[in-house]
Amino acid sequence: MSNPRSPTFKSLISRIVFLHIVAVAVAAIFLPLVLFWLLNSEIAQLHRDAMGAQAEALAERIAVQADGTMTLNLPESLKDLYSEAYGRYQYDIRDADGRVLFSSHRKSGAPVTRSEAISGASVSRTIDGKAVRIRVAEDLSHRDVIIDDIVANFFRRVGWITIPILLVLLATDIIIFRRAIAPLVKASEKASNIGPARTDIRLPTEQIPREIMPLVTAVNQALDRLEDGFRVQRQFTADAAHQLRTPLAILRTRVETLGDGAAKTALLTDIEGMSRIVAQLLEIAELDMLVLDPGETADLRAVCAEVIGSIAPLALAQHKDIALRGTDAAVNIRGNSEMLQRAIFNLAENAIKFTARGTAVDVEVRDDGSVRVRDCGPGIAEAERELIFQRFWRADRQRSDGAGLGLSIVRGVADDHAATVAVENLPGGGAEFTLRFRLAEAAA
Repeated sequence: MSNPRSPTFKSLISRIVFLHIVAVAVAAIFLPLVLFWLLNSEIAQLHRDAMGAQAEALAERIAVQADGTMTLNLPESLKDLYSEAYGRYQYDIRDADGRVLFSSHRKSGAPVTRSEAISGASVSRTIDGKAVRIRVAEDLSHRDVIIDDIVANFFRRVGWITIPILLVLLATDIIIFRRAIAPLVKASEKASNIGPARTDIRLPTEQIPREIMPLVTAVNQALDRLEDGFRVQRQFTADAAHQLRTPLAILRTRVETLGDGAAKTALLTDIEGMSRIVAQLLEIAELDMLVLDPGETADLRAVCAEVIGSIAPLALAQHKDIALRGTDAAVNIRGNSEMLQRAIFNLAENAIKFTARGTAVDVEVRDDGSVRVRDCGPGIAEAERELIFQRFWRADRQRSDGAGLGLSIVRGVADDHAATVAVENLPGGGAEFTLRFRLAEAAA
């Protein structure tokens, strides 16, 4: 069960960007604080160095007299620097016992208490055998106003500078992330084209990140195994259909040698139906092995004219007519003419099978890339309009004149061509099947 408090993202970029925004927000808060601490540390170090330099200068001015007393000889410039009027710097010089020998703010020899100690830098020196400790400090209440302003305004100014810089960094990172996953986007687009009709496609391995390469390799290996399985299945179907044709031909020949009668007619009818089923199985296997070239085009009207020419004798033998209607101009679509012929032939054959005796089947070609096949049969129940395109599905199981493969071939060809197939009942009776293909100009 997922944690409701943690946001979930389906997009890899969204996850990365969200985590980066969190990192930028944390950096925007802590970076100025760290810089502020570093600035204060640097100021304190500069202050200690300056005080140490002043203590060294004072140590050079201490001398021991012949009677053992110490003197501090300050030039006027240093006297002014440590004067009470200036009030910025102070010094104390003490002996080894902590007694004040010289001070800018107390009398020499006065005892010192803990509360009177001044802070700053200190140095220890031994002058003619006498140890002294020099302390120099700055009154922070009189510190340089420029330094005070820098420290006071640092956080506010650095904050306004840091946030835009981090936002620019975030935008740059988003661009980098998009470029980094571009090979994955390309691979996903390639994968979307993989299907039963295009099992030869493999995911590209160029520029794939090292971390994703094992997944891409595993998918390609799985596709290799899947393609081998499809090939074996298609080959089995084709071999089975080829093997069945010969016995059926022999059986037909032997039946024809029998004397005329109802039994002979029934046997020939059954053999004809079996031959048609075998032919459709072989047709399915051949269509499965065909690979559609995306740049291939075909004239839809010429295809329909050829189909009607080949199927007209079947319609006339059953006392039915078939006619080609619609545009007289060529209708160029994206597709394979052989696959289109088989799809439209199966539609026309299905229409002839169910249309009433003495009526006609119309095949209409339109310039929008669609072909409509209309019959005068009983129509299709709404609940069965999707079922009829499934393999081996038949509404009437008692009929022996088909195995329910014709319309499944039509659906398979339509899927391979990214086309649509639909069926509707006509107001006056009968059904209308519509195949819509992509025009070659529109696809280009």
